[in-house]
Amino acid sequence: MYIWEQQHWPHFEWDESVLRPMLDAVRLLQGRVLGKTEAVHGQADLDVEMDALIQNAIRTSEIEGERLDVGSVRSSVARQLGLEQAGVSARTTPESEALVELLLQSTHQLDEPLSREQLCLWQSMLFVQGPGVLGNVRVGELRGDHPMQVVSGRLDQPNVHFEAPPRGQLEAELDAFITWFNHPPSWLDGLVRAGITHLWLITLHPFDDGNGRVTRAVTDRALAQAERQSVRFYSLSAAIMARRHAYYDHLESAQKGSLDITPWLLWFLDTLKEALEQALLRIDRVLMKATFWQRHATTVLNERQIKVLNRLLDTAGEEFEQGINARKYQSLAKVSKATSTRDLAELLEKGCLSKLPGGGRSTRYQVLLGQAHEGTQ
Repeated sequence: MYIWEQQHWPHFEWDESVLRPMLDAVRLLQGRVLGKTEAVHGQADLDVEMDALIQNAIRTSEIEGERLDVGSVRSSVARQLGLEQAGVSARTTPESEALVELLLQSTHQLDEPLSREQLCLWQSMLFVQGPGVLGNVRVGELRGDHPMQVVSGRLDQPNVHFEAPPRGQLEAELDAFITWFNHPPSWLDGLVRAGITHLWLITLHPFDDGNGRVTRAVTDRALAQAERQSVRFYSLSAAIMARRHAYYDHLESAQKGSLDITPWLLWFLDTLKEALEQALLRIDRVLMKATFWQRHATTVLNERQIKVLNRLLDTAGEEFEQGINARKYQSLAKVSKATSTRDLAELLEKGCLSKLPGGGRSTRYQVLLGQAHEGTQ
């Protein structure tokens, strides 16, 4: 029996005493994130929002197995936030533009009531190029009459993980959800509401495709409303992607379980906690980047060097954990070997980079985050 077949669906239950420690931990982290962002001003403040939005766009798609071009997403985010950044190209795609617009709409219009039309519009924004090669996805409208099943395995022996409510009752089910979302009980904790929102809407599976991404966008709106904060400084989708298999396992367990959704809410809150912890690290990185550029405000650099430095600062500890060498610089800046070697030598002299231990035939460099070198500037 699926959860939507339970007699008292959708009257969910949960054990507040079990959730309380996690709710307290999440609220503490929310306060720390807000406190850190209040210390960030101007360009750095926009950089924090940009970083979270890029993460959200890339990861909400990646959860569904769709890989977006990172450069296009970065360009779309920069354009729609009005950010001018050295090293950010103007190259965008219709997909990245529409997805970023969807994510901004979902959180920047906090007081606008959710509606069936809004959900259909958001789903259509995921398919700006049409329904795809198969052509069997209804775009901008609710799903068709065929049973909506989540399956895996062989075509001749499918493993059915979940089946959504039948099409005949979908309008009534969706309207009930929307009414609850727009008029939640006054006593309902905002974070618990976000967890219920996620489970309830993904269970209805109102569309042929795009249900996960739309659900996560609506969940982001619920979180933004709970915090009364339209600007997002963390990415729940990034935390979900990091534990993607557990995400689907917990969804399946909840959708095949009783109306007591305490285990699901506990997992949801723990994932939200992880998202906030990662946000603190990313905000530190943005602050570090802002400090670096303040220190080098009068350092004369060419456009190639600024582009590569921004890339290193944006991805510190990830893509360039082992530093950068002349060959990688050559690839990023699209220059000759001689130019890359000369640019790196200048960055070293001007105190922007430092050499990593090892050297040899392929010297590696890292961004120098300490005091500027007293060289030529």
